[in-house]
Amino acid sequence: MGIGRSHITSFLVGCSLYECTWVQLVTQPWPGLADTVMFHRVFWTFPPCIEAFKHCKPLISIDGTHLYGKYGGTLFMAIVQDGNANILPIAFAVVEGETKEAWLFFLPYLCHHVTPKPGVLVISDRHKSIDGVLNADDSLWKPLHAFQKFCTRHIASNFMTHFKNKDLKKVLINAAYSKSQWEFAHYFRRLRGENEAITKWLDEMPRSQWAQFADEGRRFGHMTMNISECISTVMKGSQNFPIMAFVKSSYFRLGELFARKSSEVLAQL
Repeated sequence: MGIGRSHITSFLVGCSLYECTWVQLVTQPWPGLADTVMFHRVFWTFPPCIEAFKHCKPLISIDGTHLYGKYGGTLFMAIVQDGNANILPIAFAVVEGETKEAWLFFLPYLCHHVTPKPGVLVISDRHKSIDGVLNADDSLWKPLHAFQKFCTRHIASNFMTHFKNKDLKKVLINAAYSKSQWEFAHYFRRLRGENEAITKWLDEMPRSQWAQFADEGRRFGHMTMNISECISTVMKGSQNFPIMAFVKSSYFRLGELFARKSSEVLAQL
């Protein structure tokens, strides 16, 4: 998408709908046109989201979903939940695709501007691009600042790709959800007895990243990325919007959400 230089400021003003909104826009040159650049990526977050995260569980679900407008691309979101099970997106990015470079753009800004406190848990699928960024030598998402966990449903899906056994998939899920080491060992032995290759495959992941008994309570019982997918469903109607319209839509929808939740709280007083 071409953006004239005079329009970049307008784009940022469109994103910065009120004071302290944080936006990072990245463009690239339009071939053959010295005064024109193309949209490449944008990250944004709103002050109420940053403030709200301070009062939520220290757990972030990150995910990407396709955009279906004229220019395509992928929407990244970071989602959190408070103690009353209210779900809130706290940061967004529109990028070219779910690549390592795109996650390397999104995750450092998320850490610096939205989730700077230590001890945060990040739950995601096992996409190699996410894993590569979270575990890079200079990553800001390593213990003790942050801890990485995997979504059980995505692990089960990967299991079916490799082993194609629905009955053993249920055993795997039971192992992941086990709350004690004894219970986990019971299901793990069943998997090993059926096919030792399964347990070797599972041992490629640290147990603390997929087994509930070993997560030190950091998951708060969140074994899947359901909170991300709930928000993806809510934002679904916006996935065909142009990028500026999508950014503004996220602002107005969040404004409605905060206003509604505020009214609900006041009604309880």
